[in-house]
Amino acid sequence: MNPRERGFLLLTSRLGDPERRPLSPARLRTLASRVCEAIPEDPDRELVPDDLIAMGFDPEFARRIQALLQQEHRLEAYVRRAKQFDCVPVTRVSPDYPALLRRRLGLDSPGCFWAKGDLAILHTPALSLVGSRELQEPNRAFAARVGVLAARQGLTLVSGNARGADRTAQEACLEAGGQVISIVADDLRSQPLQKHVLYLSQEDYDEAFSVQRALSRNRSIHAWGAVTFVAQADLGKGGTWDGTVKNLRCGWTPVACFQDGSESARRLEDLGAFPLTMEELEQLRISEIGRFSLFDP
Repeated sequence: MNPRERGFLLLTSRLGDPERRPLSPARLRTLASRVCEAIPEDPDRELVPDDLIAMGFDPEFARRIQALLQQEHRLEAYVRRAKQFDCVPVTRVSPDYPALLRRRLGLDSPGCFWAKGDLAILHTPALSLVGSRELQEPNRAFAARVGVLAARQGLTLVSGNARGADRTAQEACLEAGGQVISIVADDLRSQPLQKHVLYLSQEDYDEAFSVQRALSRNRSIHAWGAVTFVAQADLGKGGTWDGTVKNLRCGWTPVACFQDGSESARRLEDLGAFPLTMEELEQLRISEIGRFSLFDP
């Protein structure tokens, strides 16, 4: 890793220590923005407290940054342990980091992904799938057909590995000969090495599931594909609803929502989602749909 990659890890990861206080996404965004404005001619130069104070940060925050960046020994041990579980870091400044996420999310893109699997999958065209954990049967069938659609059209399926819509689509995609990017919200070490699957975890590879981690990774799922399919959402609540509404407001990707007759589907359509029946899904060609390409940033 180069100095910038190490710096991102030192600033964003707990490094296996639950008491360590890395920067929040908001703090990292502010820091990155001011650093780019202040010293763009030498982005690899090591920051010192005087640099940060000159950027407008208070001395306490400057000392905190310096303390985080000085824990190289912890970082080296953390990376060595990761290799034992086939986990490798891909920071926002790494060559393998998905350019599409950096472009669509900017400084809100995750500072680091930990990856387990074939990194080449990172650079393949994709579509995304989100949905509830408790699925109605028609919605389950829709999620499965989205997985098959991805495989048949040579697209990687991006989802979240949760029970329900995520796993239904992932399994269908793999059975149809496709490949999957699964952004997990739990311990990456527990995921098996699997052909045609790349598991990703944001910021740390060894953290247990939390609601906050699940909500945070939804942004990456929504911003990854050429289009985001919604198999089922609970009206006004849950990660699927919140992530989809955020996507529609920010315009990361076009959203296609299963037309299941529910109030939640109608509300998402009112917000700009494209309603899609099972029959329409069967005829869909992602590369040929002008509606999708028209709104793709």
